[in-house]
Amino acid sequence: MKIKKLATMLIFGAMNTALSGCIEMDGGSNTASAERPAAFPIDPLEAQARTACTGAVRSTTGNPAVSVISSSFSEAGTEVILRVGETGTWRCIGYRDGSTAGVMSITNEGTL
Repeated sequence: MKIKKLATMLIFGAMNTALSGCIEMDGGSNTASAERPAAFPIDPLEAQARTACTGAVRSTTGNPAVSVISSSFSEAGTEVILRVGETGTWRCIGYRDGSTAGVMSITNEGTL
C-alpha cells in the first residue's frame, strides 16, 4: 500500500512539474492572453465578454482587424484589451448580459 501511495505522489509531482511550463508567469496579474494554453480554457463568461468587446471595438473603429490581447475576468465586468490593426490598443469592459462599456483607445487615451 505504501508503494502505491508513493507511486501516486511521484506521478502527481511529475505532472505538476510538466504543467508548470504551461502557465505564463507575468508578475501575478490575472490576465488571459490570446495565446492562453489549451490546458486552461477561458471561462464562458470571460469568452462572452471577449466576443462582445471585439464586436464593440470593431463597430466603434470601423476596422475589422481586431484581436484580443488579454482579458481580466471579474464578476462585476471583464476588462478586455484589444489590438486594432497594426498599432492601436483599445480597452473595453464586457458584462455577463452581453453589453459593453468604456470602449476607448489606450494608444491615444480617450480617442474614438
